[in-house]
Amino acid sequence: MAVIGGIIGGGIYRTPAAVAERVGSPRLALAAWVVGGVIALVGAFCFGELGRCVTAAGGGYVYLRETWGPLPAFLYGWALLLVIATGAIAAVAVTFANYALALAGLSPGLTVPVAIGAIALLSGINYVGVKPAAVTQNVFTILKLAALAALIVAGLVLAVPSTVLHHPPPPATDRGGVVGVVVALGAALVPILFTYGGWQQTNFIAEEIIEPERNLPRALVLGVAGVVIVYLLANVAYLRVLGLGGLARSTAPAADVMRALLGPAGGTLIAAGITASTFGFLNLVILVTPRVLQAMAADGVFLPRLAVLHPRFRTPALAILVQAGWATVLTLSGTFAQLVDYVAFGDWIFFGLTVAGLFIYRAREAGGPGGPGGAGRAFRVPGYPWTPGLFVLAALYVVASSILANPRNALIGAGLLALGVPVYLLAARYSGRGVV
Repeated sequence: MAVIGGIIGGGIYRTPAAVAERVGSPRLALAAWVVGGVIALVGAFCFGELGRCVTAAGGGYVYLRETWGPLPAFLYGWALLLVIATGAIAAVAVTFANYALALAGLSPGLTVPVAIGAIALLSGINYVGVKPAAVTQNVFTILKLAALAALIVAGLVLAVPSTVLHHPPPPATDRGGVVGVVVALGAALVPILFTYGGWQQTNFIAEEIIEPERNLPRALVLGVAGVVIVYLLANVAYLRVLGLGGLARSTAPAADVMRALLGPAGGTLIAAGITASTFGFLNLVILVTPRVLQAMAADGVFLPRLAVLHPRFRTPALAILVQAGWATVLTLSGTFAQLVDYVAFGDWIFFGLTVAGLFIYRAREAGGPGGPGGAGRAFRVPGYPWTPGLFVLAALYVVASSILANPRNALIGAGLLALGVPVYLLAARYSGRGVV
């Protein structure tokens, strides 16, 4: 549930339109989603083995620290707190508030208070324990899957029979041979990979998972595989109902499909689904990210009190409050969307570095029994070293595409990441551990 909830947010309700516009062919659109799903599944396999190597809380932060050193690991945590996680919390909370208010027939002027209320409510649930947070996650993941199931069933069963997927694209969308197809597919993969992202967040809570060596890899692989199937079926439904051109022009394809098939009631149904989807995603981010701050504090490179667990609830209580406070500030300021745009490329830098660290773990393992996880661990990435190498190349491609698409945003984002360097130096000196 955590893996699925970490992936399915609002992206699948918007991204397919951008993909259809870029590829110009129904078959190529579906192929792009398949390729993106394969890359996401490869990433899940890699993070599954990493989760077997180190079961401590912190996920990517811990893996980066163990392989590339404390500074890259700190910059990852710094980016999560400064923008990536807290900006996502603010953005998703506002999206949730917009849909919730529309469903309730209330004024859009209440958007910010409702968004902040959602952040406060879910932070409170996570403050009092992992179990209530997990129950909340499970309930809303089921609801979001039910909404997508309704969309898929309606699109596959009720769609007009004459709308088929194998019609050739019109001449205007001809991509000019093999090179054109490769370019179009590459352009489509950028939003697709972002839509598939989020599965890695489950590794943040590895320490609080029962038998993480066995259950974490299983959850990652099964969860990502399930989402790939759901996303493919959702895209088939979009294409059957709207056609390629209609999907490419749509600003809200899920709502357009449901209204076309079920009338206003369909639009209301999918709006309720998006509300549940965003609320569940919001809970997942609030659940997992404080574990990174906790790990950083325990290493002496961040505020020491963030490492302390609540004496009764056994949660990183202060880290949850700090995260909620900064996310609230971003929500009130209205700057979260721009900040997320600035550092989105940085997320994939850390993705690539984290998976590349798997090569370091394997080298240590080959050097003797002292390597993390030992030689006998059960879960190993199939197709090694080609599979992690493929994922690293995909991450490099996303980073390069993001920089080329908007160099100014990338430069500002690099500056925001660089602000973490003096913070790290001060924290390391204050803690007495020095700079490593």
